[in-house]
Formats: sequence, C-alpha cells, structure tokens
Amino acid sequence: MKKRLLSAVMAFSMLSLGLSAHAEASASPDNPSSPQVGMFDFDSRTVLLNSGYTMPILGLGTYALDHDTCVNSVMSLIENGGRLIDTAYMYHNEEAVGEGVRKAMEAYGVPREDIYVITKLYPNQFSSPEAAIEMALEKLDIGYIDMMLLHHPGSNDVKAYHAMEKYVEQGKIRSLGLSNWYVEELKTFLPQVNITPALVQNEIHPYYQEQDVVPFIQENGIVVQCWYPLGGRGYTAELLGDPVISAIADAHGVSSAQVILRWDLQRGIVVIPGSGNPEHIKENLDLFGFELTETEMSAIATLDRGEKHDWY
Repeated sequence: MKKRLLSAVMAFSMLSLGLSAHAEASASPDNPSSPQVGMFDFDSRTVLLNSGYTMPILGLGTYALDHDTCVNSVMSLIENGGRLIDTAYMYHNEEAVGEGVRKAMEAYGVPREDIYVITKLYPNQFSSPEAAIEMALEKLDIGYIDMMLLHHPGSNDVKAYHAMEKYVEQGKIRSLGLSNWYVEELKTFLPQVNITPALVQNEIHPYYQEQDVVPFIQENGIVVQCWYPLGGRGYTAELLGDPVISAIADAHGVSSAQVILRWDLQRGIVVIPGSGNPEHIKENLDLFGFELTETEMSAIATLDRGEKHDWY
C-alpha cells in the first residue's frame, strides 16, 4: 500500500511540475528492449500498464448490446483473436459478457488469463461501492475483474475508488481506471487516491480528438482508451464517409473504420469499437497489415471539430 501511495504522490507531483511519469516509468537502461509502461507492442498487440499487467490494445465495446447479441459478439471477438471486452453496470449486460467469455473459453480453448474484461461503477453506486463491486463480480462470474473504472465523476467518487483499491489488495480486481475524466478532474482526483489509475477512457474520434487531453494523460504514465472511436450511433455514417478518411482508406485498400481505428492505435490510444455484427468485429481487429503515413495522420488531425457526441 505504501508503494502505491508513493506512486500516486509522485504522479501528482509530476502533474504539478509538468514532467512525464511515462518517461520515468519507461526507463530501462539494463534492458532497453524490455516492455515499457504505456508503450504499444504491435507484435503482441498489448500495452504494459502502470499496474504491472498487460492489456490488449484493441477489443470490443458492448454498450447497447442486448443479452444474446452481446454473448455472440464476445464469442465472435474471441474466436477471431480479440481479447479485450468493455462493459459497465449501466450497460445491463455484465451477465452476458461473462457468459460469452465462459462459452468462448470452452469452445476455443482460450485461458482466462488471456482475456481482459473491463467494467465500471456508475455514480448512483458510489455511495455503496462494496455492494456494487460484489454485484459486478457475481454478474460477470469469471473469477476476477481485470479492470474496474469509475464511469464518470460524481458524489463519493473518491470513496468508491478507495473501495476498489481494497479489492485490488484482495486480488479480486487487478487494475483501476477512470472514464470521462479530463485534465482538471485528474488534477483534483489523483492526490486523493492511493493507486494511480492505469487507464482513462474518454470519447475520442476524428471529430473530437482531445489533442491536449490525450498527451497530458499519456505523459503521466496512464494509458488512454477511446469510446465512440467511430463517432457513435447516429454519427458513424458521416464520419466513415468523410472524404479525407475515405481517400486514405482507398489508398490502403481498407475500410474507413479500419483507417480510424489504426489512427487511434498510432496515437497510442486503445480502441474498443462497439458492434453486434460478427463481420464488423472481425474487420475491426484487422488493423496490422497497413500503417498510416505521417502525412495521413496529419490529414486526419485537421478534421478535429471539438465536436462531442455524448454528454459525458
């Protein structure tokens, strides 16, 4: 606990001084080829978290998927080599995610340790966090939770995070994180907790790029993950049809969705596109046969409108 407390204090000190916790954590003079915290390994398709665990850099978001669709989507992801699944109390499908994981483990011979499941506590659970965590463990029924996030800031969020820290000590949760936290929220929150968040999950897509927020988070040794990477429901068609993105997709012989997801990966952002379509899930995992040029990355950067598609 003292070690984690020191880690949190150091992280906040770096926030205050404008230094890079990421650079500190990544230093490995004795073995420069060893994994570095926050750096993507495109061979293993994982990233080393500041908690010491590795996490896949691409996976599946399950928001709005009903039970049967969710089970089938999780199984499709795992069948096609994906290993990261994101759910939440407010998605009302934690049971389905757990069922899909268990069925896929049996059907495809994938060990539990190779699968990474993220879930979240919602603010209406923050006042009784232990009960909420126990409920999540019971609903998922997969032994432990790889990562638990606070869904967004709210009353008693520090209390809820402290409860999650206790479950890390017990081995029932492995890593902790936050969702919908930005620069000012992080500066306020970090000095109040003992375990530095391993992940911050925010809305990010070409029309809302968080060009200031993303580096701030990454420079402090925290991995960034994006929800709504393809713009979100009701906005996807416009984004996928954007002339700049379409032209890049044509140049590489891939889809617009693949271009956007690859753009995220090359920014060091973990992607969890949501889908209930097995073909789309398979396509969204196929991001390693091409690479965007600096010119193409810059062209997509110019599309930023600061256009947020959800209220968080």
